[in-house]
Amino acid sequence: MKIVKKVLLFLLVAFVIGQFFGPDKNEGDLASIDAFLAETNPPEDVKLILKETCYDCHSDVTRYPWYNNITPVNFWLAHHVEEGKEELNFSNWVGNSVKRKDHKFEEIIEMVEEKEMPLESYTITHSEAKLSDAQIQAVVDWAKLVRVTYGMQAKPE
Repeated sequence: MKIVKKVLLFLLVAFVIGQFFGPDKNEGDLASIDAFLAETNPPEDVKLILKETCYDCHSDVTRYPWYNNITPVNFWLAHHVEEGKEELNFSNWVGNSVKRKDHKFEEIIEMVEEKEMPLESYTITHSEAKLSDAQIQAVVDWAKLVRVTYGMQAKPE
């Protein structure tokens, strides 16, 4: 039993010390999304959906929940955000080719229609991010319109 107590004490000390360390936060400026919004022109309802369901993981602007102050949870969240931004980053939209933008919108349509996005692990703690069928349709309709625009831009003249 002494060994168990020592191990538990060690884990407790490690946990307490760990609280003084954490990953860098993804706290950029909302203005970083302006170029994306200007180019894709989402209607107001879709803008709100994007803000509530996408930007935390797919932009340079993350709204952190209270539990982000707990190590090791903050490292897990930071990893999730990093992976999300690698896949799609609305804050870094300008540097992408029309072909890549179109492909990203193709993926948005697929992921939202198949209810793969937003992730279930995100909607568990962010109930406002659970999309209704009407919200899914609004995002898909907007994304399809954007794809038409990109398709016209990509065609040689």
